[in-house]
Amino acid sequence: MDQSMSTTDMAIFRKGTSGDKLDQVKTPASDRGFVLGVSTLGGHKRQIFHKHHMTSHIFTESSIYLRDLSEPYKADLHSSFDFLLFEISPASLMKFAEEAELPGVNSLSAETASKDLVLSNLARALMPALERPKEASALFVGQMTTAIGTYLVQRYGGRAAVDAVRAGMLSRSHEALAKNMLIENLGGEISIADVAQACNLSRGYFIRAFRETTGMTPYQWLLGERVRRAQKLLQASDTPLVEVAMACGFADQSHFTRVFSTLVGASPGNWRRNAH
Repeated sequence: MDQSMSTTDMAIFRKGTSGDKLDQVKTPASDRGFVLGVSTLGGHKRQIFHKHHMTSHIFTESSIYLRDLSEPYKADLHSSFDFLLFEISPASLMKFAEEAELPGVNSLSAETASKDLVLSNLARALMPALERPKEASALFVGQMTTAIGTYLVQRYGGRAAVDAVRAGMLSRSHEALAKNMLIENLGGEISIADVAQACNLSRGYFIRAFRETTGMTPYQWLLGERVRRAQKLLQASDTPLVEVAMACGFADQSHFTRVFSTLVGASPGNWRRNAH
């Protein structure tokens, strides 16, 4: 397997082999930046040679490695593998850090055989594009590489990323991710723990940071979004109130009326008449 494509921010590869024979990878130090590897298979084994010692690793499915290309690398590969690889230049890393409001990040923490489901899912979304790069949507590929770069600087960007987390607020990208996930599940089909995990935060920290960022808890914000959607439906149609309530994620018409009246200052029926 040897596939490749490039964007303005990253070079992307998929490399793999089904053979079990011993092979060796050896690369000299360079100024090309950093490389992220995402394993799509489990069971790959490799021995990495450091300056004064050697380490052995087994990659499970969805495990990753992060490597600074300014350091020489030598490893023995002992089994089949299938890796999605992302090479990020120092300039691109600084760009991602600026966009994530973490301008102090200029490096990534080294990782070897660490499981990261968020990166795995983001990387896998680009597999069809790698198979047919000429047919791939440049907009989609750009959005995915931006998501990967942003996540990398937030999760593995070292001191500056840690300091931002300690400030007690969500980053701009985490805020957008959380709000999108909540809006896509207005009925409450997704839990706060799921949203927090997607942001790579604990449930308790996520709730506090969301409140610090938006001025309300995730549930209060979600109720506001439900009411805003209900207002659009009430204004644009004569749909019965019970159907509006269900379409906007409320448990029943009574719950809908109570929340709507509290937030808007009028019942759904009266608000609709005045809006019309």
